[in-house]
Amino acid sequence: MRVILAQPRGFCAGVERAIEIVERALDRYGPPVYVRHEIVHNKRVVDELRDKGAIFVEELDEVPDGAVTVFSAHGVSQKIENAAEARDLPVIDATCPLVAKVHHEAQRYARHGRQVILIGHKGHPEVEGTSGRVPGGVLLVSTVEDVAQLTVSDPEKVAYVTQTTLSVDDTRDVIEALKQRFPSIAGPSLRDICYATQNRQTAVRDLAGVVELLLVVGAENSSNSNRLREIGEEMNVPSYLIADADSIQTQWLEGVTTVGITAGASAPEQLVQEVIDRLRQLEDVEVEALEGVIEKVQFKLPEALLAEAS
Repeated sequence: MRVILAQPRGFCAGVERAIEIVERALDRYGPPVYVRHEIVHNKRVVDELRDKGAIFVEELDEVPDGAVTVFSAHGVSQKIENAAEARDLPVIDATCPLVAKVHHEAQRYARHGRQVILIGHKGHPEVEGTSGRVPGGVLLVSTVEDVAQLTVSDPEKVAYVTQTTLSVDDTRDVIEALKQRFPSIAGPSLRDICYATQNRQTAVRDLAGVVELLLVVGAENSSNSNRLREIGEEMNVPSYLIADADSIQTQWLEGVTTVGITAGASAPEQLVQEVIDRLRQLEDVEVEALEGVIEKVQFKLPEALLAEAS
């Protein structure tokens, strides 16, 4: 069996930064450190941080007074930030800088009197955080059909931003529908699309073109991981989202000689290697990697941890 790996795959710079923030906070302040929501959408990552002393909570009222608190990579609403300030909680913000950039763009549009439309998935933590950063909230759309149902205050004064885990390909049709309906709409440059989302989707398209089966390592609640699986299916390749090596079902492999593996932006490389080890238990395996983008992006740590990092 040939096993072909996508390049790039797995952790992006925002996820690496978020995990490092929790680890450094534990080193600097000692456990426990409280983290609002999963720091990233991956059970292995969360479990390992929990073992080191991180306590994951859903809401701030679960955090004791005075406890060091980390906001997840997905970002939080202004209401959550204000609540933390009101309690004088020592907060370290692990919001991905690209998510924070979307917050700032949405706020800038709102300050200029534009009604903000957010392209994203209802219920996703990032969408909830972005929605809660804009005075008056946002109008959420996910599909072209949603655009047709929009009711805006002034068609001449609208703007849009997008969830970072959506790529140029994911949003193209919706953005085109918005521009057709609202010719004066303002929006971010394509350069502002999350590099990691786009790179991983481009890589999985290349991968799906040369394999008979696609395995995507990632969590069920990971938006970008689910999208990678969907791309494989769109290219008529049997595609499965797996949490880990134990999720592989041997019947998927019957008659298959070429397997592609990729991983969502919050899935550690260790899980990919465990999947390869599992395949080796079943078949003689040769592993190769497709050529692809080599990511060199790094994000600066929060000021509160910079002294510890130097």
